[in-house]
Amino acid sequence: MSDCQVTRAELLEAIRGRLSEARRERFDLHLATCPECRKLFERERELTRALEQLPTFTLPDQLRKRLAAQTKRPEPQSEPKPRFARWVPVLAPSLAAVALAVLVLRGWYSPNLELVGEAVNDHLRVLYAEHPIEIESGGIHQVKPWFTGRLDFAPAVTFSGDEEFPMLGGAVGLFVDRKAATFVFKHRLHTLTLFVFRSEGLRWSMRHDTQVGALPATSATARGFNVLLWREGDLGYALVSDAEPSTLARLAGKLALHDGVH
Repeated sequence: MSDCQVTRAELLEAIRGRLSEARRERFDLHLATCPECRKLFERERELTRALEQLPTFTLPDQLRKRLAAQTKRPEPQSEPKPRFARWVPVLAPSLAAVALAVLVLRGWYSPNLELVGEAVNDHLRVLYAEHPIEIESGGIHQVKPWFTGRLDFAPAVTFSGDEEFPMLGGAVGLFVDRKAATFVFKHRLHTLTLFVFRSEGLRWSMRHDTQVGALPATSATARGFNVLLWREGDLGYALVSDAEPSTLARLAGKLALHDGVH
């Protein structure tokens, strides 16, 4: 692994103070000589501080008491029952809860949840960063060449934005453990962020519930943000915003149309 890859893989450990003294010394030395990794570190640290200030929530007392009452063992019956029948009232609530959990997990769980969480966190970095845009948009023909030499791939994006979705600009971001091209769009008061990154080595789900152009895609909602995930070739795409899912779908359709995905 290159020094940049090692440093990016240790970002969270460094922020949380979990690096050994020798590793921290190498980490700090690399940040002092690599402006891009230093920017990524500062963004990650800024986001971590912001997330730590978010309020936590607990179950309401009424709901907690109701759940506790439902899990109480019933009073023993006066008439003897077969051994299995005596256990049915005790096990039924637990079995029902397990069955419900299985149905929920089978219907909704997928490895994409990891990517959805990453996409939302990266979108929050854009929202919280003091200077989220490194190259202001004069159109895709100005933004796209800026990534040359800053990424180890060419982001296949040709949509320059329009009146409905003006492009604000771009930046080099981080998606999981790799660099990503970040494109920032606006729609009224909403910010929409598109991340383009190498898809190899990431766990992609087989569950697809929508399409981007002719490509299968996955939609999800997490922490109040809507996410669209799809792949084309060896590149992955994540589109994130607090805008309505239909709004994301329209922007994704325009991205696909301009990129020749029919």
